Amino acid sequence: MNFAKSHSDVLVIGAGPIGLLLAAELRLGGASVTVLERLTEPSTFSKAFGIGGRTLDLFDQRGLLDHLPADAHRWGAGHFSGLPTWLTYDRLPTAHPYVLRIAQHETELLLAGHATRLGADLRRGHTVTALAQDADRVQVTVDSPQGTYTATADYLIGCDGGRSTVRKLAGIGFPGSTGETASLLGDVVLTEEPPRTGMTRTDTGMIFIGPLGDGLHRVVPTLFDEPGPEHGEPTLEELRAALRVVIGTDLGAHSPRWLSRFRDNSRIAESYRCGRVLLAGDAAHVHAPFGGQGLNLGFGDAMNLGWKLLAALRGREDLLETYERERRPVAERVLTNTRAQFALSRPGEQVTALRELLDGLLDIPEVNDRLAAITTSTTLSYDLPGAHPLTGTFLADLPLAVDGEPVRLAELLRPGKGLLLNLGEQEFRAEGVPVVSAKTENPPAAALLIRPDGHIAWAAGPEGADGPAEAVELWFSRPDPW
Repeated sequence: MNFAKSHSDVLVIGAGPIGLLLAAELRLGGASVTVLERLTEPSTFSKAFGIGGRTLDLFDQRGLLDHLPADAHRWGAGHFSGLPTWLTYDRLPTAHPYVLRIAQHETELLLAGHATRLGADLRRGHTVTALAQDADRVQVTVDSPQGTYTATADYLIGCDGGRSTVRKLAGIGFPGSTGETASLLGDVVLTEEPPRTGMTRTDTGMIFIGPLGDGLHRVVPTLFDEPGPEHGEPTLEELRAALRVVIGTDLGAHSPRWLSRFRDNSRIAESYRCGRVLLAGDAAHVHAPFGGQGLNLGFGDAMNLGWKLLAALRGREDLLETYERERRPVAERVLTNTRAQFALSRPGEQVTALRELLDGLLDIPEVNDRLAAITTSTTLSYDLPGAHPLTGTFLADLPLAVDGEPVRLAELLRPGKGLLLNLGEQEFRAEGVPVVSAKTENPPAAALLIRPDGHIAWAAGPEGADGPAEAVELWFSRPDPW
């Protein structure tokens, strides 16, 4: 295939889950999208294996839930730094109060199919080696099995992970901290029954053990204040030795499916944008992997950025400024809670006392709910203009009746265009935005203007006097309206 003079509206670098979801969002709006992935074949490693409630809400709004494994295990609770008292999810404001266990490579396959069905051009074995941009476009040099070529786009998004080539080529700094603690990760078969699953803190470190199915377990032993090599492929014997140090036995670990190593890095990009280059997912932020928050954080980036990029392509580039303004605080909160969880995992009598104190507080429902919400981002609200308390919040789902027929809000959002939802007797109108009149029990407001990412841009006050015109102008007005 000849890739000479290759041009797209958007180049997405990285075919992991974040890049693929973003590509699909862009294709929903009609943009031409090329995804460049350096790996020649999809990864077969499990990597992240938990999709949280807020991501499941987003997937529901795009019709993806039916494509997830029907028999996938559901966790209805989580942990905070492995404290004995679990965080419960049943009171969280989500239509899916659980974490779905699904290996990352399965999620990638699902999203790759979704993106390519919508028309995204997915190219595997294509590595970006150089990047340049001017006021009108971005240009990259790409090494591929067919040779080296140049590709251009109006915008380029780096979704290529914590060691992002795009971030480096764009000259965006990645400040933060690199801890002096080494963790090994192995997806292995265990001969011995593990003492317990989940996270366990010991006098010599900590360990996470989780069943993956097919006879595999993920084991992640961490040795505090022993940084070890940052790079280089770990070995099975190295993993077994770390297990013996942390829990006194190697559990008979054998037949590794995947081995990796990492440190407790906490970093966030100096900027999510440099001209026509933007970052999403791990390319923009990395943190300790407590609670599987990184993948879900990245999905939130993709859903926030996709529709704004579409608006920029139609003349509303100013909306791109709201991407970092809304998403950076979310990443900063994740870095804060994972740093706190890491500190609570360290050995020592003082840390033990602090853990016992905090664990006792988790019996208080309000405290439990607060930490559950923090670690799942299910109470995330953006600071948007507007006095109504619903403005900026996320509406997970709502059962409705439209023309007497049952329908859910999530289904109405499938086209990815946002809408004005009339729920009362007064008729509100919004030029260029789909309007749906519906009935529901106990409506949250007389009318709601909902962005494509599910967040409420405007809500009618109790008196219903002020219309949505100002919010429509802010978020939806464009030369070529939807």
